[in-house]
Amino acid sequence: MSNPIHVFVAPASAETGLTSISLGLLQFFDRRGLKAGFLKPVAVDHQQPERSTALVQAVRHLNPPAPMAFDQVQQRISAGLLDRVLEDVVALQDNVLQEQPDVVLVEGIVPDRTQPYSARLNQEIAKALDASLILVVNGEQPGDARLLHELELQLSLYLNLGVEVLGFVVNKCHPKLQVPANIKVQEHLIPCLGQIPFSQALLWPRTSDLLKPCHAHLLHTGDPDRRVQSICVGAASLNQTLPALNAGTLLITPADRSDLILAAALASSNGMPLAGLLLTDCHSKTIEPDALNHLCQPAFSSGLPVLCSEQSLACLTGRLQQHSSQVPVDDQPRILQIMNQVADHLFADTLLQTIGAPHPRHLSPAAFRYQIVSKARAASKRIVLPEGEEPRTVQAAINCQQRGIAHCILLGNPERIRQIASANGLDIPDGLQLLDPTTTRLQYVDSMVERRKHKQLTAQAALSQLEDNVVLGTMMLADNHVDGLVSGAIHTTANTIRPALQLIKTAPGAQLVSSVFFMGLPDQVLVYGDCAVNPDPNAEELADIAIQSADSALAMGIPARIAMISYSTGSSGSGADVDKVKVATQRVRERRPDLLVDGPLQYDAATTPDVAASKAPGSAVAGKATVLVFPDLNTGNTTYKAVQRSAHVISIGPMLQGLAKPVNDLSRGATVEDIIYTIALTAIQAGQSRNSPTPD
Repeated sequence: MSNPIHVFVAPASAETGLTSISLGLLQFFDRRGLKAGFLKPVAVDHQQPERSTALVQAVRHLNPPAPMAFDQVQQRISAGLLDRVLEDVVALQDNVLQEQPDVVLVEGIVPDRTQPYSARLNQEIAKALDASLILVVNGEQPGDARLLHELELQLSLYLNLGVEVLGFVVNKCHPKLQVPANIKVQEHLIPCLGQIPFSQALLWPRTSDLLKPCHAHLLHTGDPDRRVQSICVGAASLNQTLPALNAGTLLITPADRSDLILAAALASSNGMPLAGLLLTDCHSKTIEPDALNHLCQPAFSSGLPVLCSEQSLACLTGRLQQHSSQVPVDDQPRILQIMNQVADHLFADTLLQTIGAPHPRHLSPAAFRYQIVSKARAASKRIVLPEGEEPRTVQAAINCQQRGIAHCILLGNPERIRQIASANGLDIPDGLQLLDPTTTRLQYVDSMVERRKHKQLTAQAALSQLEDNVVLGTMMLADNHVDGLVSGAIHTTANTIRPALQLIKTAPGAQLVSSVFFMGLPDQVLVYGDCAVNPDPNAEELADIAIQSADSALAMGIPARIAMISYSTGSSGSGADVDKVKVATQRVRERRPDLLVDGPLQYDAATTPDVAASKAPGSAVAGKATVLVFPDLNTGNTTYKAVQRSAHVISIGPMLQGLAKPVNDLSRGATVEDIIYTIALTAIQAGQSRNSPTPD
């Protein structure tokens, strides 16, 4: 786009959470396939790199220009050189425009009493860049009249300078605050573009973030990324402290309070995910290391971080009260949580209509994740989770139920599931079904015997097999009582796939079951197949994998341009492995002439335009492949892991394909987010799956 939209985000006052809104807007644009650039023209703080710029670099993979320092800008304005300052701002803008963005987001200056030029400078920059304003206002106080007065005053200042106003966003919104849909300022009807509720969870630091302000070190590392949701200062008696030992609690206690230390260790050993244990006065009073290790080892094994400081209890309590709530640049999970919180509460239709949104040009990882969540919600499917007592699975099911991604069924002891949820500070939401397998498996015995009668399966043998929750969940799917199954957090791939092959079978026309990973590169999503199931497919099977992978890409909104990967491009090499890829490529063309496919192609020729121009000129796929099909499992799995780890790429999968009904396997190292998106993919597959074949 030769003339991208410029959006200037400015605060109405201090403490509006301006950077959070900027990051959320970038996420909002990215979700909708719009390539966004970022510019912070003037920085007030003296951090290098400037905070907003550093955060954008960390999570958006952009490289915005370094801003000008405010104190130097202020000196130049005092000397009558405002025009020169604005010329330099435009020069910074040109750097951003070289990346050819659809939207340029410009973040203004947060004013305070020591910076008399900040408010006027925001207005002048917006005008110089021909940018349209989004004003951010703090909604923490419930006073409606105050909010309207602040909005009218600040918006008038921009309108008086001829700046176009898109609308306003209310951040940290108090539940009782009444926010109007529009306000009238100087005959202009200004819309509200978003209302972001206050969330205490967005302020929770990691335990490791407290090391520096507490002058502490880790005595036992545990899981230092746990979130500090509350702080408990060890009371005079143990009984007064015990009720405060909840999920996310950081217990601060003198190092000689062995009763409180052991209480925290016992709670952690019993599954309570405390944020950590902070020992004070460690220079003079300390528990013997050997005794601490011996008595508390189960707690350390459970991940409890133990911090040690020479500071006094009173001193540390004061330091923590003054600790900044700003998110550290390296805390990407919290940054992404903030971005999603903002993006989720922007008024999408109003904002897109107001800016005259350009046509999306790419499918970014954020756009892909947003798209699959939206498709999963629309599908509204029932997904069974056989590993119902596994903590990550419980958390993922709760999240999916709350967000409407799927109707989840957890197989497990309901009381145990509730205990796991409670230990993680979560409530079981309405609609999340907890199904006790001990009272459920009997109703599937007859059906399983019928499906496996060709194998002479007896009722007793069926009942024995149904004691495996994966088998039970697969029977629920086979009998159409659920729409999909997700397993693998504590089971192998074989444990997940075998019951599906026995009870559900492959889809009509599919020769085998294969898998794909969705690889979220910074500016696009690629599909890798098969990286998880088939060790050494022959040419016919490889063609089947390619067709399945292309259909999976299309189902998820990704254009299908298939590259059949080999160590050779075109006719440059020979050998049995290259010949297999050549034959598979021809089979795909014969079976699916509607698909774009080329091969054999080396990876760089498939993905890099410059290499493709020299190695495969004229190819409709080379240099712009979106579906990469690897010749064997060794190549595929190695490549996927190498790209994922070395390029810090987010991957979603494996998603199984070729089954008559959707069953998906998790990595045993899967995170809660991995499980959530796998559930979403499964729900989408369920909305597109064919009827299962008649049992043999």
